[in-house]
Amino acid sequence: MKKNIFKILIGLMFLGSFSAIGQQDPMLSQYMFNGLMLNPAYSGSHKYWSSTLTYRNQWTGADFRGAPQTAVAAVDGPIPGYNMGLGLVLMHDRLGVTQQNLIQAVYSYHIKTGAKTKLSLGLSAGASQFSSRLTDVKIWDEDDVMYQEDHSKWLPKVGFGAYFYAENFYVGASIPTLFSYEKDKDFSMDLTKASFLRRHYLLTGGVVIPAGAQLKFKPSVLLKYIPSAPLEADINLSVVIRDQFWIGASYRTLDAVAIILEYQTKSFFRIGYSYDITTSRLRNYSKGSHEIMIGFDFGRDLIKVKTPRYF
Repeated sequence: MKKNIFKILIGLMFLGSFSAIGQQDPMLSQYMFNGLMLNPAYSGSHKYWSSTLTYRNQWTGADFRGAPQTAVAAVDGPIPGYNMGLGLVLMHDRLGVTQQNLIQAVYSYHIKTGAKTKLSLGLSAGASQFSSRLTDVKIWDEDDVMYQEDHSKWLPKVGFGAYFYAENFYVGASIPTLFSYEKDKDFSMDLTKASFLRRHYLLTGGVVIPAGAQLKFKPSVLLKYIPSAPLEADINLSVVIRDQFWIGASYRTLDAVAIILEYQTKSFFRIGYSYDITTSRLRNYSKGSHEIMIGFDFGRDLIKVKTPRYF
């Protein structure tokens, strides 16, 4: 009985899919190596090109076929001699009968602020396709015209970010959707008038703390603010062993606790896995969420880099 009620409640969430804001910017547990999803200024912050592929499957074990699934592919790197970075993000996100497909190009400019520090300013530009398969929704009144056709629309999007970093720390601030425009709405910088999207304000930071020759600690935090919604935070702590093995834990307020494992070779390859233990009321229906990340670094300056990548 509980599972049937759960299906009905989730189904009702989908009916206002183009008005809801909860699923506009999907979040990843291993966001530290998916910086382009959060901040366009992250692009080109390493001396080599880097690619990442991530797949996230949420609410496993729930008796519900439309559980959230997210796939992200990203690549970025520097333009030699120009203090600039470029990047590309492809994303597919699905929740029930709704889904979003994103394609986004990224540009950044890096300014040297000290002997080992830089400030990067970045812009992202692309478009998202939002669609709802309302004909797949099971309803009591089969003659309701609202559910007799599917809906799909493309929305252009522009984002902005700043990223201050060195080899052993970073601080970033960004608005992934600074501006977007929906057909038949006002062309305005007031996002509430221009589209159904809402601005997400993100603040990130992390530092690497040596604790001997073979051990390092890496605390990091992600703060997310959406107007008219509670402030959300990801608080993370990883232990880095011999610059290759990562064991970490993450706490996401009002949502989940995650266990994160990663392995990074000394040359170009890394792989990560995280398991989220749900702490909200969904824990009665879900056995948690799984996330897999694979990364590959490449470029002519890769072999010259002696320090490993921490973020």
